[in-house]
Amino acid sequence: MFRNLQPLVLASGSPRRREMLAELGLEFTVAVAAIAEVAGAGEGPADFARRLALEKAAAVAPGFPEAWVLGADTVVVLEDRILGKPADAGQAEAMLAALSGREHTVWTAFALCRGREQAVAAVSTRVWFAELDPALIRAYVATGEPLDKAGAYGVQGRGGALVAKIEGSVSNVIGLPLAEVTTALITHDIIVPS
Repeated sequence: MFRNLQPLVLASGSPRRREMLAELGLEFTVAVAAIAEVAGAGEGPADFARRLALEKAAAVAPGFPEAWVLGADTVVVLEDRILGKPADAGQAEAMLAALSGREHTVWTAFALCRGREQAVAAVSTRVWFAELDPALIRAYVATGEPLDKAGAYGVQGRGGALVAKIEGSVSNVIGLPLAEVTTALITHDIIVPS
């Protein structure tokens, strides 16, 4: 669907992000950035996600001076509380119980860096969970799927059965707002339709 005009590096270990870029026909290298994912005092979820996305891209960029580096970060927000990746099964169950029958917001930010050039954006999507029976929560957590995902669920996998409604970008919930990322890549002459 697209072809590269310039080299691209994905500063993320997320298999979902790799799959989404590959499905667009893009060529890219993967280089994972080791960044502490801790919100600063008073830092809102959109700012937190933008900062992490930029830090990931900026950490990888010096190793690829001729390439554009794409960093991304996804956070799940219930009311004012950021739900990161659960530390264990118990924490995953608690997160899912808190999300049960409620609306929450998923923010994914992405950053493009090459040298001193930077572009950063964040996209939000509203998600509503169905009412979840405790047995369903335990069964889902037992699959292991929630343990490496912000908010303890993956909408693209078994966790899709927990979601009653999505308002906005589904790819954003998965971890990369494809429409916005594609537009940014085209705008910076990194890719073109093939």
